[in-house]
Amino acid sequence: MTELCLEINRADKAFPGVQALSKANFKLKKGSIHALLGENGAGKSTLIKIITGIHKQDHGDLLINNSARVLNTPNDATLYGISVVHQERNLIRRFSVGENLMLNNLPRNHFGLIDYKEIAIQSKKWLEIMDLNIDPATLVSDLTVAKMQLCEIAKALSLKSKILLLDEPTSSLSPQESENLFLLLKKIVRDEGVSIVFVSHKLEEVFSICDEVTVLRDGKNACTSEKIENLNRKKLVKLMIGRDEQIVRAKSQNSKNKNLVLKLNNVKSEIGHRDINLELHESEIVGLYGLVGAGRTELAKCLIGIEKIVSGDVEINGLKQTIHSPKTALEKFRIGYISEDRKKEGLILIHNVLDNSSITVWSKIKKAFGYVTDGMISMKVTPYIQQLEVKTPSNYQLISNLSGGNQQKISVVKWLAAGTDILIIDEPTVGIDIKTKAYLHKLIIELAETGTSIILISSDMPEMIGLADRILVMKDFKISGEVNNNHNYDKTSAAIMEYIHD
Repeated sequence: MTELCLEINRADKAFPGVQALSKANFKLKKGSIHALLGENGAGKSTLIKIITGIHKQDHGDLLINNSARVLNTPNDATLYGISVVHQERNLIRRFSVGENLMLNNLPRNHFGLIDYKEIAIQSKKWLEIMDLNIDPATLVSDLTVAKMQLCEIAKALSLKSKILLLDEPTSSLSPQESENLFLLLKKIVRDEGVSIVFVSHKLEEVFSICDEVTVLRDGKNACTSEKIENLNRKKLVKLMIGRDEQIVRAKSQNSKNKNLVLKLNNVKSEIGHRDINLELHESEIVGLYGLVGAGRTELAKCLIGIEKIVSGDVEINGLKQTIHSPKTALEKFRIGYISEDRKKEGLILIHNVLDNSSITVWSKIKKAFGYVTDGMISMKVTPYIQQLEVKTPSNYQLISNLSGGNQQKISVVKWLAAGTDILIIDEPTVGIDIKTKAYLHKLIIELAETGTSIILISSDMPEMIGLADRILVMKDFKISGEVNNNHNYDKTSAAIMEYIHD
């Protein structure tokens, strides 16, 4: 029988108004990759925080290498060889790669000063394990997202970690970068004796890389350490959400017969876009697909006035317009933007659910009444909070205390409440569970059917093909081609990849 390196038995954890875990169990075998799955709010994040010493369980036992342990701080977890790589990057961008890797144990010379030569020597070892041909003196800000991810794993290995928790590790990676990451994960399991807890909402990845699966639902075990070969997608989804998966696809339509609401003519931006031509019709969903760094998000920011357009024309409802700021975009032209980076751009983490949900409608309410009260705001946004089934004890809960998926729901709520004519949706389902993902897909389709024109940015190929009417493929800050989407996955994905690799 394979020896366990980590075990949690009958763990309970409660927060005000929420029972996050109830008699939860988890068992990680040495030298394995173990998936931890569940809907947003199912208890995954709480379990991870117990394993990494951020929270302490109210009841239950935590064993490391078959010995009962008490983890009071993250440092305690590190001492026992446990590290976590979060979905959001935790590297210090203005520090070098070597400084980041050795930050917890910076070598010093006999004068007590930091020994940068030794930093380079020590960090190089861990970079080589991750197949990273990077000069340790390189600034983190100069790396691609994929290399930042690998550097975070290298940093965890430098701490002599034998238990590695990966939270949505591929959320910002292209399919090829994800494949490369999986090869490296299998390598460090084999060669470095590392055991991995893998958290992802992408079930195809779970079947590709994991040995066993534990599923949480409403803080309880739906299954514990089930072998992956005993499951298929249908069974796994049912364990996660308690029913069969609903596949949502938009109906094919010819939107070009409808009113043209947005047109870009030979647009060039200050940050590198050139020759951008784009048309968006009423009730149409136009997809922007491309690899990380293709310029999709940056183009969205040009359309809401964050980045500057230096030449070419932007036409809204047939008239040439200049958009100076997100405020102008929303209040004058009724254009909204759901950011891919909810924590930095989409939400104010120190404010509560009600404040974050209503920030886009304050001026509208104030214009109508001259003042704003919580009651007025609540009437406007609560129906959307309920519609998206946001799990929160109350509307006054701090947004930072919600799970990542529920934070994403609030970033959607505020734009639903705003009632925009044009909505740019950037990576809408990153970090979102299967049930909520299907619901958001249905919501996007319903928004289009009721008159909203949508620009959809997604790195999720099935999502893009399931929702978009037309797909524009971006590469190197240009549009390299257009694909009319008939929702046939094989044909449409092949046509997209031709433009990607052209």
